[in-house]
Amino acid sequence: MSTVVAQPLHVFGLRPHVANNVFFFDEQIVIFPSGNYCVKYNMDQKWQKFIPGSDKSQAMLALSISPNRRYLAISELVQEKPVITIYELSSIPCRKRKILNNFDFPVQKFTSIAFSPDSKYLLTQTSPPESNLVYWLWEKQKVMAMIKTDSQNNAVYQVSFSPQDNTQVCVTGNGMFKILRFTEGTLKQTNFQRGEPQNYLSHSWLSDDKIVVGTDTGRLLLFESGDQRWETSIMVKESTSETKNLDVIQESESLIQFPPLSSPVPSYEQVRTSSSQSQLTMPQVFAIAAYSKGFACSAGPGRVLLYEKMEDKDVYHESREIRIPVDPQGNDPSQSDKQDILCLCFSPSEESLMASTSKNQLFSITMSLTEISKGEPAHFEYLMYPLHSASITGLATCIRKPLIATCSPDRSVRIWNYESNTLELYREYQEEAYTISLHPSGHFIVVGFADKLRLMNLLIDDIRAFKEYSVRGCRECAFSNGGHLFAAVNGNVIHIFTTTSLENISNLKGHTGKIRSIAWNADDSKLISCGTDGAVYEWNLSTGRRETECVLKTCSYNCVTVSPDAKIIFAVGSDHTLKEIADSSILREISSFDVIYTAIAISHSGRMMFVGTSMGTIRAMKYPLPFHKEFNDYQAHAGPVIKMLLTFDDQYLLTVAEDGCLFTWKVFDKEGRGIKREREVGFAEEVLVTKIDMEEKAQVMIELKTRVEELKMENEYQLRLKDMNYTEKIKDLTDKFLQEMEFLKTKNQVLRTEKEKQDISHRERMDELLEKQTREVQDLECCNNQKLLLEYEKYQELQLKSQRMQEEYEKQLRDNDETKSQALEELTEFYEAKLQEKTTLLEEAQEDVRQQLQEFEETKKQIEEDEDQEIQDIKIKYEKSLRDEKEANLRLKGETGIMRKKFSSLQKEIEERANDIELLKGEQVKLQGVIKSLEKDILGLKREIQERDETIQDKERRIYDLKKKNQELEKFKFVLDYKIKELMKQIEPRENEIKVMKEQIQEMETELERFHKQNTQLELNITELWQKLKATELEMRRERQKERDLEALVKRFKTDLHNCMAYIQEPRQLKEKVRGLFEKYVQRADMVEIAGLNTDLQQEYARQRDHLERNLATLKKKVVKESELHRTDYVRIMQENVSLIKEINELRRELKYTRSQVYDLEAALKLAKKLQPQEASEAVPSESKVGIAPTMRLNEQEETRRIIEMQRLEIQRLRDQIQEQEQVPGLHPISKIRLASLSKPEVDLGAQTKRPSSLQ
Repeated sequence: MSTVVAQPLHVFGLRPHVANNVFFFDEQIVIFPSGNYCVKYNMDQKWQKFIPGSDKSQAMLALSISPNRRYLAISELVQEKPVITIYELSSIPCRKRKILNNFDFPVQKFTSIAFSPDSKYLLTQTSPPESNLVYWLWEKQKVMAMIKTDSQNNAVYQVSFSPQDNTQVCVTGNGMFKILRFTEGTLKQTNFQRGEPQNYLSHSWLSDDKIVVGTDTGRLLLFESGDQRWETSIMVKESTSETKNLDVIQESESLIQFPPLSSPVPSYEQVRTSSSQSQLTMPQVFAIAAYSKGFACSAGPGRVLLYEKMEDKDVYHESREIRIPVDPQGNDPSQSDKQDILCLCFSPSEESLMASTSKNQLFSITMSLTEISKGEPAHFEYLMYPLHSASITGLATCIRKPLIATCSPDRSVRIWNYESNTLELYREYQEEAYTISLHPSGHFIVVGFADKLRLMNLLIDDIRAFKEYSVRGCRECAFSNGGHLFAAVNGNVIHIFTTTSLENISNLKGHTGKIRSIAWNADDSKLISCGTDGAVYEWNLSTGRRETECVLKTCSYNCVTVSPDAKIIFAVGSDHTLKEIADSSILREISSFDVIYTAIAISHSGRMMFVGTSMGTIRAMKYPLPFHKEFNDYQAHAGPVIKMLLTFDDQYLLTVAEDGCLFTWKVFDKEGRGIKREREVGFAEEVLVTKIDMEEKAQVMIELKTRVEELKMENEYQLRLKDMNYTEKIKDLTDKFLQEMEFLKTKNQVLRTEKEKQDISHRERMDELLEKQTREVQDLECCNNQKLLLEYEKYQELQLKSQRMQEEYEKQLRDNDETKSQALEELTEFYEAKLQEKTTLLEEAQEDVRQQLQEFEETKKQIEEDEDQEIQDIKIKYEKSLRDEKEANLRLKGETGIMRKKFSSLQKEIEERANDIELLKGEQVKLQGVIKSLEKDILGLKREIQERDETIQDKERRIYDLKKKNQELEKFKFVLDYKIKELMKQIEPRENEIKVMKEQIQEMETELERFHKQNTQLELNITELWQKLKATELEMRRERQKERDLEALVKRFKTDLHNCMAYIQEPRQLKEKVRGLFEKYVQRADMVEIAGLNTDLQQEYARQRDHLERNLATLKKKVVKESELHRTDYVRIMQENVSLIKEINELRRELKYTRSQVYDLEAALKLAKKLQPQEASEAVPSESKVGIAPTMRLNEQEETRRIIEMQRLEIQRLRDQIQEQEQVPGLHPISKIRLASLSKPEVDLGAQTKRPSSLQ
């Protein structure tokens, strides 16, 4: 069975709390984070492509793009572990190139990352308390160097590479500005902070050695090679019009003076809170971006300043100002631009500037507009459209239009178009919006605000309310499928309203907890609701009562939906399962595999289902739901999914979450086919417009038409005047040009004649010079040959000397290479800077040369006459210059020797400093050891304190439990004392009443026998009826289960048969699929045959069932009547039984006493026989008398025993009878007094003591 596939199509939203969250891929494509994706957005063609984040990602912290635009690095937290993923942007689709997740050093998360200029190295900064700066060779996953940037747990905001040097990096943070260089496998700091530390929020490289840094007090500092060169401060001045003008207060070139320090701020949120509390006048500089003319920086809420370099000085001045535009649709338009700019980015050609803000908005501006508006500040434009700045709590769609409605706690309601991917309408309000629903026609919405429930019209350019209901804090609302009703939730009550008369027609009450979700069935006859009380109710709207209910108090439900045929309800909640509910019972529970489901949606065709989770993932599965783990997971959002919907044609899936992003997904099956319902009618194009708006627009149109006609007349008149002026000017210019042309022609003729004369004279002089040159060359060759021989001999001697010197120098060089490397690097940097200046001078000189060449070509003819004399003069000059240069070379050699000595002295100083550093490091290690030992002691003490606290708590709990037990025991003692007193009062001799009770017992025995016979007959009848009922119920359950199994089997067979139809053109695959169907479903033929029962048997079963139900009803009536008749008799019998039991107990006591007397008499008789053995003859009559008395007494005892046994048997029989009657439904005796047990008779000491006294 093919599974459902969801492909992300478009997203509306920006993910917050990501460092460096917007940048350019090329001139037209921008990359920004949204949900769990990075989005590539084309500004011209308006398409989006998605770069997926890591699976099970919990947070996206920072982004960085390589300078060659080939790689993208993302810092994430995956299952509470830091991960850096590097994507290759050049491949389509973007693939993962490397994953950095195995670290040999402690790390919680990476807060800032940056690529090197050649994209080979990666710089990462970890969060406090580690605060490690790590230098990676990322292709090999190798750590080249690592250094702890801060030991005071201060925040580090930004790290970066020099734009042309892989070895130089910069780090800024709270009280931290460091320039580091990578040498010999370590990162070493090259600058030293002077003055008090400040909170450096951002920085940017202007060149190889210049960095501009921004602080939280509005200061801009320029550093060159680690030293401060320039400083300025930005002040915000508030005027009466509530606008702020940014002016430069102070500008200096001092190297030591620093601005005053404010409180250190570790994060953006704390920066904003501290600024709001202290009401600082200085804006925070959160972002700086460099470009060719200077740099741009954020200057307080909603403002960006552009600084350009002055030509004469190495100083920057403010050139232009850019502001965020005021939003007319906002609740407070004056405050809509008060949002901090967190990231700035220029396009590669510097044609446009991009900005992201603290309210998750993206703005852009073309730089040409800023140049046009030099007098007034320029304004940004939205990159796409205004986005939600908080989590989205409401989502709705309609049938007749491709619209999506969303609302958010940012107090806004937005209407989107998922076909054109645009924002149709947008409006902000004074209260928070919790929920929204869109009418099927697309013309109305109902919105639940904090104070009221409002019904609104969607006009062509506005959203207007026309009805308000006093429903406070409505968290859930929904229009019916037909649109004639809508439901609104208020706490645990559902209000039903009609859209025709706008009245409240019913209120559904029954939930004990808050209602979390509601859903209408297809024909709007029923409403399903679920809540935090673990209840799922199905309401009948015609009666306003519950039809079915399923309560599971251990589960707090999040969302509910119903199948298209309204037979099965699907609910998800906090117990990690998806439940299928039908007929008030849970049919199936499908596990979510350790994820909480937060939202659910089923297609209108009933073929697919989507579930949203608390991890932000979307789970797509086929329906009917499979038994195994057959679904697709998509990591979509960065927070729990709040709502999800399918469009009416089942083609698009819409999801919103706490991250404030709205995703639209294209739905396919596994083979790539779209799961689409054919629309009979296309989308509607009608729009609501009020009459007043139409009249106003018509009036405006008329005024504009008249204005256009007037402008046409004016333009035509002005064009005629300009044509007249231009014709006159053209005539004058033509006359002037003709005169100039004639003058130039005459000049050319004169110049040609002069040129010919100069050529002839130049040739003659050239011939003479050639002859002289040949003679001089011959003379020079003779002289030079002799000199060469002498020089060759000298050369050989010098060569030997040079070899010796070279060997010595090689030895010295080997020794000095290590010492010279650092000095050479500094010299190279110094000379490279000079070279750059010389190159600039050379370029200027080349431009001058070009101009001079042009002039030289024009004057060449005149200069050629005087060449001979000039050549001789030049030779003399060059010989002098050569001598001067040789002398200069000798001087430079001497200077290099002096420099070497200086280098050696500097090297010695460096070695001394290194020794000092090593000593300090040793002391630092010792101190760290002491600190660690103290920290261990502190941890041990804390553990002991915790253990003692736990023991104290346990003892207090035990004391509390013991106190409770004492109280309960005291209560029991009081109750038992009271009972003992009552029993002592009741224990009195009742010998006179025993005779009367015996007669009553005999009468009762006769009555009990009669009742016993009647009860046995009734019990037999009732047991037969109960057995019949149980059998019928079992058969009913079996038949229902068979029905459900058959329906599920038929649905599965239909879906599999539908999938087989896709291979109708391929006989082999069709044959295999049909064979698979045969093997899968023919095995279950027994179940199908069982379902197909004979109709005659079913009729006979129904007839017997009706007959039994009638008999049961008549028997129930009889039982009720007889129970009412016999109730008084039962009460009387029970009372008599109680009195009899009391008498029996007294008889037991007497019996025991008589036994003790008999035993005493027998003992006395035995003693008499032993003492008087001789008086046998005399004792015969006395013995006979004594023997007669005990026999009489023993006969009485046997009678009493028999009587007692008979009474015990009768009482036991009566007890059994009463218990059987209690088990029969409808017969409940009034008295529920338990009879005393016969096996253990009560012993009354008081009666025993009284009985002997009375006998005596």
